[in-house]
Amino acid sequence: MVLPSVSTALRAVEYLLLSGGQRTARRNAWTAVLEDRRRARDRVEAEHVLEAVSEATSHAT
Repeated sequence: MVLPSVSTALRAVEYLLLSGGQRTARRNAWTAVLEDRRRARDRVEAEHVLEAVSEATSHAT
């Protein structure tokens, strides 16, 4: 007997408990969270690049 994965089981429970609109809203919210995390990583990376450029410029003068 093959057991379903945790994500499959959670989706099944979600399907039973939430109406279609609620499922869509939850998925949209999760997508927004993931996008916010991506933007935060990009922001940190940009800060590191700017700091590196700033340090290189200050050492060059």
